[in-house]
Amino acid sequence: DGIGKSWIVEEGALTFDPTQKDGGDIVTDEDFEDFEFSVEWKILACGNSGIMYFVQETEEYNTPWRTGPEMQVLDNTCHPDAKIEKHRAGDLYDLIKCSEETVKPAGEWNVAVVRVKDGNLQHWLNGTKVVETTLWDDAWYDMIANSKFKSMPGFGRYQKGHIALQDHGDKVAFRNINIRDL
Repeated sequence: DGIGKSWIVEEGALTFDPTQKDGGDIVTDEDFEDFEFSVEWKILACGNSGIMYFVQETEEYNTPWRTGPEMQVLDNTCHPDAKIEKHRAGDLYDLIKCSEETVKPAGEWNVAVVRVKDGNLQHWLNGTKVVETTLWDDAWYDMIANSKFKSMPGFGRYQKGHIALQDHGDKVAFRNINIRDL
């Protein structure tokens, strides 16, 4: 129903400033099914954030991470999650690790693309396809059953939903945000 005061425009980028103490995730008004979402992001040292998709906004699912798979946005050098396989920048969070590490250091801009077409999911980071998988098949549901999301009945099940930028409490900036229906 609005955007918290922690989300500001700074140097032309949509920036989460945790010092404002009024945040929350930013979620698109529109639902997307087959899409390409592209964005540049940079994270403060030791920071954590994410890009979630197929998010459902209902009373049952009151936070995006309960339904939406996530491309991890992270400083891989010093955030504690960087020590966990499948929790690093570009990963399909807690499900698939990147095929290679292409993330730039904290404070530098990264170019990310999340692409979904006919159940094929791709994560691209800095020009390299780092994750590819098929959504909603038996292997997909097996991955979820073996993840931290196993007790969340709506996680990864929806084939249409919102896209969200995560407030994880750390300073992060996004610019050149584009969403294209495929």
